Amino acid sequence: MSAKKVGIVCGGFSSEFEISIQSGKTVFLNLDRKLWEVYLITIDASNWTAVDDHDNRFRVSKGDFSLNRENKQIKLDVIFNAVHGAPGENGQLAALWELLQIPFTSCDSYNAALTFNKRDCLSVLRDCKVPTAKHFSLDKGDAVDLNKILDVVGLPCFVKANRAGSSFGVFKVNHLNEFQSAITNAFKEDSQLIIESALEGREVSVGVAEFKNKIQVLPITEIISENDFFDFAAKYEGKAQEITPADLPESWQAQIEKWSTLIYKKLGLKGVVRSEFIFVENTPHLLEINTVPGFTANSIIPQQISAMGIELSDFFSYLLQTALEQE
Repeated sequence: MSAKKVGIVCGGFSSEFEISIQSGKTVFLNLDRKLWEVYLITIDASNWTAVDDHDNRFRVSKGDFSLNRENKQIKLDVIFNAVHGAPGENGQLAALWELLQIPFTSCDSYNAALTFNKRDCLSVLRDCKVPTAKHFSLDKGDAVDLNKILDVVGLPCFVKANRAGSSFGVFKVNHLNEFQSAITNAFKEDSQLIIESALEGREVSVGVAEFKNKIQVLPITEIISENDFFDFAAKYEGKAQEITPADLPESWQAQIEKWSTLIYKKLGLKGVVRSEFIFVENTPHLLEINTVPGFTANSIIPQQISAMGIELSDFFSYLLQTALEQE
């Protein structure tokens, strides 16, 4: 069987650009060349380009996502989506690939757009009785009534950009005089905010993926941050302990598996996703869902795959094969 042509797409338009590049390179370096003919595709606001194993450079067509170099055109069989943030995690690229009928590893455009919008996603899941923090929505241009916000969420609380990842645009507010600055800075990342009560408890990160023909919850990771919360430095600069597999009570493990599987099914997710929960009084409360989680050397999903005794190259191949079979 000839190797399938796979495009690993990374970069994007958001603050997560550099992290996405690292994730894309991890996938590029770990795919089995006996199974896959691999192209690393980098997109930004002005250029969409691809390189192969021989450092040949291709222009990526925004019309049909083909790779073009001199008189050569390459049509991709499948895409590995490694774009964190826009346009890879918010459904924009997924919509293009759906129109072009190119299979890809992440969830469909509608599901991606829903999960990327924290406010809308949590609203849907609250209807399914998924426990979450108390919350307040704020849009740019709204009158800011701090007393009204505090009546709902209290202190401490988190001010978060509604559509962002990697803890960009997330600020913890411990005192009233920090509130306005947090709101102003979060609005630099997004025009929509979600303000949530701070949950105090043990934090876990849960990977879920469909491979080997079933939905599987990966070994759970407990996060113990050296910082005030699991911020960018904790995620990517070693300022946190990440314990995989987490040493959790069996009842906690069962709850996590139940909620994570329900979320995956209810939201119609595909590929590998990662959710964060905080246990408050023995109940896991959902913080957020990442439908294009990181694959960098410091990322959690590779740790969880390793704890399963699975090689990254095999796991990436499972994701690609699953995408091809679902087409």
